[in-house]
Amino acid sequence: MTDKKQLIGTPTRTRAILDTYGLSFKKSLGQNFLTEPKILQQIAAAAELTPNDTVIEIGPGIGSLTEILAQQAGYVLALEIDQRLLPILDDTLADYDNVTVVHQDVLKADFQTLLQQYLPKAQNIKVVANLPYYITTPILMRLLASDIRWEQIVVLMQREVAERLTANPGTKAYGSLSVAVQFDMDVDITQIVPRTVFVPQPNVDSAVVRLKRKSEQRTLTISEKAFTRVVKGCFAKRRKSLWNNLLALYGKDEATRTRLTAVLEQVEIQPNRRAEQLSIDDFIRLATALEQ
Repeated sequence: MTDKKQLIGTPTRTRAILDTYGLSFKKSLGQNFLTEPKILQQIAAAAELTPNDTVIEIGPGIGSLTEILAQQAGYVLALEIDQRLLPILDDTLADYDNVTVVHQDVLKADFQTLLQQYLPKAQNIKVVANLPYYITTPILMRLLASDIRWEQIVVLMQREVAERLTANPGTKAYGSLSVAVQFDMDVDITQIVPRTVFVPQPNVDSAVVRLKRKSEQRTLTISEKAFTRVVKGCFAKRRKSLWNNLLALYGKDEATRTRLTAVLEQVEIQPNRRAEQLSIDDFIRLATALEQ
């Protein structure tokens, strides 16, 4: 990048790029471009990037965050679903030979195959992205289900979802999403981002969330699918007790009631408690006893 060029993420340059290409926003893709370079720099800083890192970026847009990532990481593989943006990215990121942009729907992406194809020597793989609000959760679940051991995941998302990801047991925001994400990851909100720094402006504020792999991993002796089924079942009706939600999940016949009573006694969990009061380790004990 030459010294005379403004950063892509400045309001002035963002508007100039949009005007040059006559680009209109696709509401169906949840497109909101961040136009505050300081915040873009802070997102990259949260990922603690080094020249040894490879970054997968989801939804580069016009390259505002991609540019910052390319300046700090060794390589950036950017996945963009909107084909209209590919020629724009070719232009805005022309000065960076360590960026590869791929036309790809992240919800259909095989990350392992993509890395083998484009960056076979990639190491220290991190994800950094400004996620579309409407598919934040499916994207996160796909990332966490991947065989790739992400060093870090740093994502900008709707503040409400961020608070659910980081919620503790006993709080209103704590739910099955909190359990799923915190099972293997330490999660924190690094900053709140006001809605006013986006074009177009969304109706809600955002937050930057950082996920780091736990130093000590939890293990399951049942399938992940079975564990998820129990957790989601326990949270199915938040105002209902564990007992009522478990009856809805497993059945209400006498034999099932007897078995559920025995299991709850075995794992020392009171049937009148609610799911939001259980820790992740409580859920592991409960699900294991129910599903083995």
